Amino acid sequence: MGTVTALRRYPVKSMLGEALTSVAVTERGLCGDRVFAVLDDAGTVGSAKHPRKWGSLLRCRSRLTSADKVVVELPDGVVLSAGDPDLDARLSKLLGRHVSLSDTPGEHGGALERAVPDYEGGVPDALRGTAATDATGAAVTSGHVAPGTFFDYGAVHLVTTTALARLRAAYPTGDFDPRRFRPNLVVDTLDGPGFPEDAWMDSHLRVGEALFRVVVPTPRCVIPTLAQEELPPDPGIMHAVAREHRVPVFDLGRLSCVGVYLEVLEPGTIRPGDSVTRRGSS
Repeated sequence: MGTVTALRRYPVKSMLGEALTSVAVTERGLCGDRVFAVLDDAGTVGSAKHPRKWGSLLRCRSRLTSADKVVVELPDGVVLSAGDPDLDARLSKLLGRHVSLSDTPGEHGGALERAVPDYEGGVPDALRGTAATDATGAAVTSGHVAPGTFFDYGAVHLVTTTALARLRAAYPTGDFDPRRFRPNLVVDTLDGPGFPEDAWMDSHLRVGEALFRVVVPTPRCVIPTLAQEELPPDPGIMHAVAREHRVPVFDLGRLSCVGVYLEVLEPGTIRPGDSVTRRGSS
């Protein structure tokens, strides 16, 4: 059905991550993925889904060392380890308010803010009406990360090359580099045009040694439109997604989606080049 062409993890939520040549997958997801987040004094989880407040996190890069320690490279090139008080001080200066790096969501349960985008299907219609304007002047909705984690929802995120090619054809001037969508797995699919993952819901995927269940399409926020690494900002990216791929997500209505969330059924190791095979649910 397909082949893994890229593996990525993001040790600190909403920072740039790292490409991998091999990764162990546990029931929690990729080892080392979203194990830390930046929190403010209210316990809000730092997420570039609210770019005016947290967008500078995308100027930082996080990675795991060979000793499985998380380190952060700041925009000025300084590299500091998680737990270093100087890292919290520098992140606070970067974001303009007191923040700290944490490996637990905190007593407030991991509150998460999302800016309301101007494209259709960016947030459920029922939530759009509850948005409030905050101190940054942005209309935001509030929710929570998945319990006990810093994931938005699913433990593993997969994007197909076929879906990106379809979007590229619809918006040729846009750069649909998969990094914009922050996937864990990029899969080169052989299914032909369109969005083959739409047919995978509740199917099981064998990827290398690991087995997953496809849970739900991945609703997209504003992050794919933001500047990341050498990729320029481009609001047209998500407008193209809204035109081409709004699909039902649970009872939330038709949302603009790219990729799918996966649940881990069997842990194992995955490497680029591993085959991806699909079978029905059981």
